[in-house]
Amino acid sequence: MNKIGFVSLGCSKNLVDTENMIGIMAREGYTVVSDPADAEIIVVNTCGFIDSAKEEAIATLLEMAEYKEGNCKLLVCAGCLAQRYSEDIKRELPEVDVILGTGSYKDIAVAVKEALEKGKSEYLDDINFEIGEEERVRTTPDYMAYIKIGEGCDNFCTYCAIPSIRGKYRSRKMESIVAEAEQMAQEGVKEIILVAQDTTRYGMDLYGEKKLPELLKKLCAIEKIKWVRVHYCYPEAIDDALIETFANEEKLVKYLDIPVQHGCDSVLKRMGRKTTRAQILDRVKLLRAKVPGITLRTSIIAGFPGETEEEFESLIDFVKEAKFDRMGVFAYSKEEGTPAAILPNQLDDEVKDARRDAVMEIAKEISRERNEGMLGKVLEVVVEGFEDNLYFGRSGGESCDVDPKIYFGSLDELNEGDFIKIKIVNFDEYDLYGEQVED
Repeated sequence: MNKIGFVSLGCSKNLVDTENMIGIMAREGYTVVSDPADAEIIVVNTCGFIDSAKEEAIATLLEMAEYKEGNCKLLVCAGCLAQRYSEDIKRELPEVDVILGTGSYKDIAVAVKEALEKGKSEYLDDINFEIGEEERVRTTPDYMAYIKIGEGCDNFCTYCAIPSIRGKYRSRKMESIVAEAEQMAQEGVKEIILVAQDTTRYGMDLYGEKKLPELLKKLCAIEKIKWVRVHYCYPEAIDDALIETFANEEKLVKYLDIPVQHGCDSVLKRMGRKTTRAQILDRVKLLRAKVPGITLRTSIIAGFPGETEEEFESLIDFVKEAKFDRMGVFAYSKEEGTPAAILPNQLDDEVKDARRDAVMEIAKEISRERNEGMLGKVLEVVVEGFEDNLYFGRSGGESCDVDPKIYFGSLDELNEGDFIKIKIVNFDEYDLYGEQVED
């Protein structure tokens, strides 16, 4: 029994763990298959962050369990859901044969072997394990890859279960990150995206100071890397050194993902956030002044417990003033075991959803206004694919899987991973449309 299939749910950080597991099993002699119908072992690497993610994880596990009527002999539940709800999984999902927590993906080969011998296995190792190098098999397109630079989180926002699922914040050693990026460059990777729960605090635990600017400079110095992108920069930790790095490093794409979550001080305080509305707006203003053309992305939570009409209006005003180029807006999800779950004045789902939709309408207007301002501009774009008689891709202002696309025609035959110049000639609420121009 050596055919194994993987399903990766949730964030890009989870995807890196999945790629590590694929690498481990490939080294052990397993054949990785893409069609679950062919797999004798199916691994679902789950997300358990919010209700919708948990529902997706359970639905996927049940869907994969149906393959047990065919070739599948073992179903593995790995990742956040496994770490957080192992007892519930054993009780409610008997179809699951192997449970692997977030600190245990490296034990997958041992766990599978044990389950094949005994029928079941469970590994919930230390979630504060030291983050290091694994024998990854990348599943992203050849031209781009994620690199996880840290694990866990020390921010303890009141709505978030990540510290209890992923452990305390641990940085990965800089030489390990740079070595992996250099190897990727030799393999043809042109864009690397740095991820962690909080990239701005990279290095504090290992080196006693924030080292993200230094790391970015080292990665930008790798000859064959064309774009370096960084996600999840908390606003209070965006300092002058980081801003100067963005301003000065040509390969560092002018794009920053800043999860602010709200724009009203009283709500930010209840959320356990370490910043204020004024400080966020100051960072936004400074970034735009020092790094012209920078694209700023954020995430917003609407309907947090106790959010009054006045506080919600404050959020609306904040969103209109900050004018983030990209916004993911979420209705508050009550997560058991978090301080926010026991706060008074929990709002009804209808109210939360309506407030989310109201913020999204503003985000739509801002996006359309931004896109209109892109008309006539020439952008460097990486080709990602072809559909409906048009190529599509991304510029430095769009990150992989989370942002809109740029669609364009070309008389040339283009390949995924090509970098070309596109002049923007049209737009809609989210996407841009262009035509190829000569360099």
